[in-house]
Amino acid sequence: MSIVELLNGRRPHRVDAARNFDAIVAAARERFSDAGVSASLEDIARRAGVGVATLYRNFPTRGALLEAVYVAEVAAVCEYGNRVGDLSPWEALEAWLRRFVEYLGTKRALIEGLSRESETFLACRQALYDTGEPLLTRAQAAGEVRPDLDIDDVLRLAFALTAGVYRTDEQRTRITTIALEGVKSTRA
Repeated sequence: MSIVELLNGRRPHRVDAARNFDAIVAAARERFSDAGVSASLEDIARRAGVGVATLYRNFPTRGALLEAVYVAEVAAVCEYGNRVGDLSPWEALEAWLRRFVEYLGTKRALIEGLSRESETFLACRQALYDTGEPLLTRAQAAGEVRPDLDIDDVLRLAFALTAGVYRTDEQRTRITTIALEGVKSTRA
């Protein structure tokens, strides 16, 4: 199942129901970022402006809500990767990787709350690979990125960059820059 099918298959078709669904996902994204995956579902419903019953009708379990937020976040990262195509090959790959690292850094608790074997996680993982691979291939063809890398190497590097705790956002940005320099071709 693709990430688009995941997004479209879960979101209600009625306008009012879709609006509630989107409000719940937005409130959950905010609360999970602030309070972690154990954030109060009642608080999420309140912030979304819906009743708890509406939340549970859309998301019968905390896991279902976590997955919906994760899918929406991954879709945004993939959409960004599709929008940077007008940049030079290296700039496009670098911009997308920076956005991906930023996403991973702020959503670590969300990712850790998901089953790595779930259909949702695997579809999202594939969507990220499918988005990043053409960016990497294009940068390699331009001679701007090391030819011995594949997309798995690059995404594992991005995951590794978010495994640590940084003193400041500036430090994370600096460390990301150092790591990305290792991706560049020595010819560039």
